[in-house]
Amino acid sequence: MTSETIVARAYRGVSPEQRRAERRARLIAAAIAVYGERGYRLATVKGVCEAAGLTERYFYESFDNSEQLLITSFNAVTYAVLDEISLAARAAGRGRVARARAMLDAYFRALQRSPASARVYLVEIRGVSREVDKAFDAALRAIGSEVARHIAPEAAVPDELLQAGIVGGVMHIALRWIDNGYQPQLASVTDAAVRLGMVLARPTT
Repeated sequence: MTSETIVARAYRGVSPEQRRAERRARLIAAAIAVYGERGYRLATVKGVCEAAGLTERYFYESFDNSEQLLITSFNAVTYAVLDEISLAARAAGRGRVARARAMLDAYFRALQRSPASARVYLVEIRGVSREVDKAFDAALRAIGSEVARHIAPEAAVPDELLQAGIVGGVMHIALRWIDNGYQPQLASVTDAAVRLGMVLARPTT
């Protein structure tokens, strides 16, 4: 049996769109791993493709350039974590403090579970280009809005500046925690972030 026959059988019943989507997903996963290990600025298209087990022509099938892949990888990490913290908040019940703690615990656990993803989310996204900065800002707005929805749902007019400050503050707590080798213990980090996050729940004067 020839290799061409094996490939043909493996692809039988799988549409070209499905194969393209699978290759795209492999490139995103490889990019997160490579950026997490080497940093975005030291990574190359060739290196990402090698990690994905694909040739470079498949890279340009899905992405125009490295920045587009960085943005896509960042969004994949960010919105997956956002889904996790939203689920945690809903499972925590009605108490604001309980919801805040559940969301923050889920956030820090996600960062600890996947250091490569944490690096993409917290470090590699910064200062690459205006387009990348726009993606970062859009993600911060989405996170701030979701956090406020669970902690301060009665706010008639969302305080977007306060949301931005709190999300940025929590991210700086995360950076310090990671730089310290994930010390102190997760519960202590969550406690500190909860005290900051609950500012959203305070009534405005």
